[in-house]
Amino acid sequence: MENQLTDRDLWKSYWENYHFTPIEENPVYKKYIRPASPQARFIEIGGFPGLNAGYFYRHVCRDVTLLDFYVEPEVIRKVESQNQIPAHTIKSIEADFFSFQSRKRYDIVFSLGFIEHFRDTRDVIARHAALLAEGGQLLILLPNLRGINGAVQYLFDRENLRIHNLDSMVPSRLRHICEELGLENIRVEYTRKPMVWLEPKAGKKQHAARLLVKALSYGLKLFPIKCRLLSPYLVISATKGIPQPATKS
Repeated sequence: MENQLTDRDLWKSYWENYHFTPIEENPVYKKYIRPASPQARFIEIGGFPGLNAGYFYRHVCRDVTLLDFYVEPEVIRKVESQNQIPAHTIKSIEADFFSFQSRKRYDIVFSLGFIEHFRDTRDVIARHAALLAEGGQLLILLPNLRGINGAVQYLFDRENLRIHNLDSMVPSRLRHICEELGLENIRVEYTRKPMVWLEPKAGKKQHAARLLVKALSYGLKLFPIKCRLLSPYLVISATKGIPQPATKS
């Protein structure tokens, strides 16, 4: 059985219909970022078109890279220019993450909306962790589709729901995987105020559905409770330990 639930053609179509927005100043992951030096090295897995890498460049560190198996360099240049980031600041690697090999290790390994597109959750998290430098931070966010957001996808976009592995969205399982991998300072939790969304797709019916779901999302913000039913995201934060020198007996 193949591990991935998507293919390159799907993502090409997705980005052709995507409406680019400016880099957020207060993204969902902001409060989970551990302190890092400006010289820290950052990589985002599945990071095209570079909005998150742009945020880390502006607020955290200056060495930022994205890795994705679909990359359009001119789109990354557009993200840079629209957000007052020097051209060619956001480095990119076009490669299949599951065949990617690198001697370089990174102080921050990040992904948002990536691991849930694969059946083997442990394997994909382990590959993230393998890129970590000693003392580095693993920061992963994924949508929570086991609550109201999943119901919205089921009603309006079952095709999108089918490309997500709902078993990857169980906090106790995610924590257990991190523990098995020997990671430290593990934090796995639901996050942020309630929010629902639909992916941008062409067509009048889709446009009307998105307006309806947007109105629902505004209403849900009146119930700022972090839980499986309402929270839109799960966050995983952990660090790679620094080996202690052997003590002399």
